[in-house]
Amino acid sequence: MDRILINGGNPLTGTVRINGAKNSALKLMAAALLTDEPLTLTNMPDLADTRFMAHLLAHLGVAVTRKNGTQMTLHAKKLAEPFAPYDLVRKMRATFNVLGPLLARHGTARVSLPGGCAIGARPVDLHLKALEAMGAQIDLVEGYAVALAPTGLHGAHISFPFVSVGATEHAMLAAVLAQGETVLDNAAREPEIADLANCLNAMGTQIEGAGSASISIKGVGSLGGTEHRVMPDRIEAGTYALAVAATGGNVLIENCDPAHLGALWDRMRAIGVTTEPQGVDSVRIIQNGDRCSAADLETQAYPGFPTDLQAQFMAVMCRANGASIIRETIFENRFMHAPELSRLGADITVHGREAVVRGVPELHGAPVMATDLRASVSLVIAGLAAQGQTEVNRIYHLDRGFEGLERKLGALGANIKRVSEAG
Repeated sequence: MDRILINGGNPLTGTVRINGAKNSALKLMAAALLTDEPLTLTNMPDLADTRFMAHLLAHLGVAVTRKNGTQMTLHAKKLAEPFAPYDLVRKMRATFNVLGPLLARHGTARVSLPGGCAIGARPVDLHLKALEAMGAQIDLVEGYAVALAPTGLHGAHISFPFVSVGATEHAMLAAVLAQGETVLDNAAREPEIADLANCLNAMGTQIEGAGSASISIKGVGSLGGTEHRVMPDRIEAGTYALAVAATGGNVLIENCDPAHLGALWDRMRAIGVTTEPQGVDSVRIIQNGDRCSAADLETQAYPGFPTDLQAQFMAVMCRANGASIIRETIFENRFMHAPELSRLGADITVHGREAVVRGVPELHGAPVMATDLRASVSLVIAGLAAQGQTEVNRIYHLDRGFEGLERKLGALGANIKRVSEAG
C-alpha cells in the first residue's frame, strides 16, 4: 500500500492545471447507458473512481475506450443483463446512478445498494422515490434495488424535501426517456447539474432550468450520441488554492471556472489571501507567507461553501491567528480528519456538527491516516505547512479524486513523494 511523504515548509509557486470534474464525469459516464450511439467525453480525469465506473459500465455491456489520456468514448450499442452486483457498486456511491438509465432504457434493473466513504448515512430514499413518482415499481431485496417499469417511465412533478445533488442527477438521467414532462422542485443547483444537462441536451432531450431550484425535463423516445467536454473540477481548484493559503506563495490555477467558487473566494479574502481571477478560466492565488487570519465557516448547498472543501479549509485554520468555528451542515461524521490533524499539533475541539479550531504557530510532521477522500487531502495540506516530515497513509482515498497530486505539488515546489510499502 502506497503512502505519501512530505517535508513541509516550502511555499508554492508556479502554475497548476486542473483536470475535469470527478463529480461530473461519473454521472456523464452513466448517461452513456441512455443511447445506443457513442458518447465521447473529453477533459476526462483519470482517477480510481472513473476507472471503477468504467469497469461497471463494461459489465453492463458498454464498450469503453480511452484516447490521449483525457478522452473516453462509451458505446452502449447493446446492453447486457441490467444487473449491477454488489462487488461493482459497493466502493462508490455514484455507481448507484446506473439504476435510472437502465430502467429508462431497459424497463427493468437490479442494482446493489451503494457503499462509499463513511462520512454519513447519505440514504438513497430520494432517488427511489423520484423513480417511483415516474412509475417505477421498486422492491428492496437482499441489499438490491429491484426495479420494473414494464410500460416505460412517465413524467412527474417531484418536489425534493431537501436538496440532494445525487437525487437531482439521478432523476434527470431517468426523466430524459420518460413519456411527457418531469419537473424537479427544490433541485440541487451545483454547476455539475448544469454540466449534465448540457450533455443530455446535446444528446437530444430538452432540459431547462438546470442550475436553478426548478428543472423541467421533456422526455424523448430515444437519445443520440454526442461529444461533450467535462467541466473543470472546482473542488480540485479549491484544494490547490487552499494549499497556497496554508503554505504561502503565488500560484496560477488554470483550466478552472472562478465563478464556480464564489463562496471560497469570500472566505479566502476573509483570512487575508489574495484571489485574482484571470479571465474566465484561471485564477491567481497569492499569500505573503504570514499566518492567515481566523474566520468562521458553514458548509451549505451550492452556491454556499462546498462541504467537499471543508476539511481543506480546516487544515488552513490550524495555523491561523485566532480561533475559527467550522459548522458542517451537509454530512454527519465529516470531521474524521480532526483527530489526524491534531496529531500534527492542531488544536481542534469537535462538538457534533461544529468544530472549534484554535490556530497554533506551528504544526509538526507526524504519521497520519486518511479516512476519506477530502480528509486525505486536508492532511496533505497540513503536512505542506508543517515543520518536519509528515507521512500520509491509506492514500488510496486520494487516488479516487486527485490525479497526479504529488506530481503537481512537486512542480509547485513542494517536497513531496509517493513511496511503496517496501519503501
